[in-house]
Amino acid sequence: MTDSRDNTPSIADTLRPVEAGGTVVGVHFLKGMPVFVLGEQELLFAGEGAERRVAVHDGGILCFAGDGERLVTGGDDGKVVATRADGSHEVLFADQKHRWIDHVALGSDGALAWSAGKTAFVRPKKGDDRTLDAPSTVAGLAFAPKGFRLAIAHYNGVTLWFPNVQGTPERLEWKGSHLGVAYSPDGKFVITAMQEPMLHGWRLVDAKHMRMSGYSARVRSFEWTAGGRQLATSGSEQLILWPFEGKDGPMGSRPAMWAPYAQRVVAVACHPREPVVATGYADGLVLLVHAGDGREIVARHPAGAPVTALAWNAAGDTLAIGDDNGKAGIVAFKPV
Repeated sequence: MTDSRDNTPSIADTLRPVEAGGTVVGVHFLKGMPVFVLGEQELLFAGEGAERRVAVHDGGILCFAGDGERLVTGGDDGKVVATRADGSHEVLFADQKHRWIDHVALGSDGALAWSAGKTAFVRPKKGDDRTLDAPSTVAGLAFAPKGFRLAIAHYNGVTLWFPNVQGTPERLEWKGSHLGVAYSPDGKFVITAMQEPMLHGWRLVDAKHMRMSGYSARVRSFEWTAGGRQLATSGSEQLILWPFEGKDGPMGSRPAMWAPYAQRVVAVACHPREPVVATGYADGLVLLVHAGDGREIVARHPAGAPVTALAWNAAGDTLAIGDDNGKAGIVAFKPV
């Protein structure tokens, strides 16, 4: 299978190209403005007719998280930096040991978390910073959708930490390297990406295990569809969506599998309102895939390099795309 969806409905001709000039590692919208996170030093504000670059780190940018008002980045300069829509930015934290900032996360209440080595840091919206040393290097951070609780992925499992509560945090154990973590939007499940080509999960009410396998490669991108009904994932030569509507999540159920292709899915981004998943492939193709019936729209034709960044704006009418060769773009979308 080598087609590039020539006979599939397409909006690719409306894409506004953006020359990032370097690897795009992420993208986020700040007050409607697409902001591309570059691999080295800079953010690229891609306003129509008014692109500008803002240097926020002294070296590589390793991680980012945004809430629409601020884009928080971590770098190999040991700094955590918050940038606003007007380009103003401030250093929120500078590691005294100059350790790399590997992960950042934002909570719904304005709380911030980041990690350096084995140490996880939390900064509440009000109050002092708190820290917790994980059993091994922190490999992922995620705030619970409600309440002040942080999931910390590491070797052999996940630690669930209430920073305001004294005592030993809860531990969810499963042998192996857990390299990313997410809560389900209803707070009932915690999911991790493994070093192996699979996902692992726990149902929090009873810590029951869930294994989601069948991938051809490690799952590097996963995100919940609108309403948390499905978990969209990369890691195979098709888009794989696991069901999460029932109390058992995907246990005993098979995933939906859409948009098969000769290249591997490497990035996903779920529409904020509609059951649509932007699906990026290793050759640069981007499809908009309906999660319910698999209908497709081409958002970008193959461009020769893996898609490394996908993000929707809050309204869901604009998709930003970036790739490993510094080719980026912005395309408008109207649900059908």
